[in-house]
Amino acid sequence: MIMRQPETLLEIDNLSVGFGRGKKLYIAVQDINFAIYKGETFGIVGESGSGKTTLGRTIMRLYNPMKGEVRYDGKRITGRLPKSEDKALTRKIQMIFQDPMSSLNERAKVDYIITEGLLGRKDVSKEEALEAAKSAMASVNLPWDFASRYPHEFSGGQRQRIGIARALVMEPEFIVADEPIAALDMSIRAQILNLMSSLQRERGLTYMFISHDLSVMRYFCDRIAALHKGKVVELASAETMFSKPLHPYTAALVNAIPQPDPTIQRSKHHVAYDETLEHDYSKQQPSFREIETGHFVLANDKEAIKYEKIAKGQL
Repeated sequence: MIMRQPETLLEIDNLSVGFGRGKKLYIAVQDINFAIYKGETFGIVGESGSGKTTLGRTIMRLYNPMKGEVRYDGKRITGRLPKSEDKALTRKIQMIFQDPMSSLNERAKVDYIITEGLLGRKDVSKEEALEAAKSAMASVNLPWDFASRYPHEFSGGQRQRIGIARALVMEPEFIVADEPIAALDMSIRAQILNLMSSLQRERGLTYMFISHDLSVMRYFCDRIAALHKGKVVELASAETMFSKPLHPYTAALVNAIPQPDPTIQRSKHHVAYDETLEHDYSKQQPSFREIETGHFVLANDKEAIKYEKIAKGQL
């Protein structure tokens, strides 16, 4: 049986993003390379300050990279684009934000919030925009009579559904979801994840799912990239990332996941990641390498040999 190669939708090539200048230059994302395939959920995991949101907003073209580029469907989307291409991309690529309260215009009613992206287009009438909003609200299980209300009248879960509807109304292909459940109650998180999964199946969506919660990503993502201080240190399938993490930073993240059994949790040995103790790059700097098929790790030659042995079960 011949396996079909997955179709690449978005590529990040040697991307670096910084803020400030000279001695005050802060590099938030450095030398990142990966591809996201059509129809998958690609996870970005890392601690606060690791560069996750910066990466997502650069893909959304809210930030300009220092170097490198982002390609969508084979075409470069970083930098200045012709107006027609810019508008087309705005439809294809949408974002779901972390805080559903601060990302919604508190002074606007729900119908305007959802249709705002369509109203400025000459090829869409106000009636068509409202019909699209009605359809989008139905897709996220919100009744149309909510359209005349304001965001503060809703719960956190309902506000996030409004944010999802705002993205859906543009009929996107690719959605950057930046910590979309982090600000929600535990009881609501599963509902939003299930909604996103059903929308993905129905609409053929591709997600880049940003989170610091690996336990959620294990069940929601197809592949995961671990980001540490602006660099991708490991990239693998979700199952491999959990069953066989190779980079010590990723291993520490996996180890930190709480266990449901209190006895196991109390007896667990917690692993802390200290890069100064884990790595010696005085003689050779690391590079991003494929240790086994589809499993990439940031390593130098010495570390790569060690990781290969771990991957084969020899260590």
